[in-house]
Amino acid sequence: MSIQRTSFYVLLAVVTVAFLWLLIPYYTAVLWAVILAIIFFPIHKRLEGLLGGRSTIAALLTVLLCIGLVILPALAILASLIQEGTSLYQRVSSNEIDLNAYLLRLQEAVPSFINNWLASHQLGGFAELRAKLSSGALETGRTIAGGVLSFGQDTLQFFISMGLMLYLLFFLFRDGAALGKTLRHSIPLSDDYTRQFLDKFADVVRATVRGNVIIAVIQGVIGGFIFWVLGIEAALLWGVIMTFLSMLPAMGAALVWVPAAIWLFLIGEWVKGMVMVAVGALIIGLIDNLLRPTLVGQRTRLPDYVVLISTVGGISLFGLSGFVIGPLIAALFISAWSLFTQQQQPPAVSVKPWKSK
Repeated sequence: MSIQRTSFYVLLAVVTVAFLWLLIPYYTAVLWAVILAIIFFPIHKRLEGLLGGRSTIAALLTVLLCIGLVILPALAILASLIQEGTSLYQRVSSNEIDLNAYLLRLQEAVPSFINNWLASHQLGGFAELRAKLSSGALETGRTIAGGVLSFGQDTLQFFISMGLMLYLLFFLFRDGAALGKTLRHSIPLSDDYTRQFLDKFADVVRATVRGNVIIAVIQGVIGGFIFWVLGIEAALLWGVIMTFLSMLPAMGAALVWVPAAIWLFLIGEWVKGMVMVAVGALIIGLIDNLLRPTLVGQRTRLPDYVVLISTVGGISLFGLSGFVIGPLIAALFISAWSLFTQQQQPPAVSVKPWKSK
């Protein structure tokens, strides 16, 4: 390899890293612009056909559709969540909601052998556990309130990111086909491998968002609604928590509604507890099995343990966007190694059957 070519590759790597470094403060806006573009691109192509090939008008209409179907509902839920979380913390801090009274009521309902078991395992008995739960709830409330205050201070940054996302989304719709063709020619792989890799990327994005997120939202809405019907405090907050937990396999929304059902049984609300169990097991629990094969399909479905590990790791590294980034990276990792394994396998040799003369 000549010095000129080597120098060019070094320059190419340096300017690429520098450009990615510039995008780091707004990587979330870029990521969600790409995700929304992949999901809504078929709609854009249909609109473009109906408008006689006017890609600019079609891109503008598709962006407006994304705003109406995704962004505005998400902002409304976020605003309601902030309001409810702040109100709940203020009510707990002012003792309008007496956590100690609730925990005392729970202590009276718990059988004595449980308290003895806690004491025998040096857990201090239920009284000490009640104090720890109360202080932990207050600390959680302070954390939520601090997050709300931080969000209020970063409102300008949030709207700048939102504007960049919408601006980039418009051009991804309008010039998406040309950009995709350029990207396919730029990747240093064979045409077949490039096509497989990019198709896998698009399939995983659609499956992760259209499948996992939609299913999680449905489960969270049903869970929050039943909490509101049963008169449980902060139903919207619990519904949002169930939405995020529903993206985790094997556990999901049951991490919220099962303890709630146990609580209702312990305080003597047998009818409400049975309703909670029935809705949780028969509706929330079955939604995943009914909708996931249709929305996600078997082609892009990852093993549950891979989804769990990649989701938790994604959240720890990227925040809430990690719900999408984690499984996406895991799927691309598996796809890339599958292509590598396929490349390493020797071609099959056809053997003609022996024929006797």
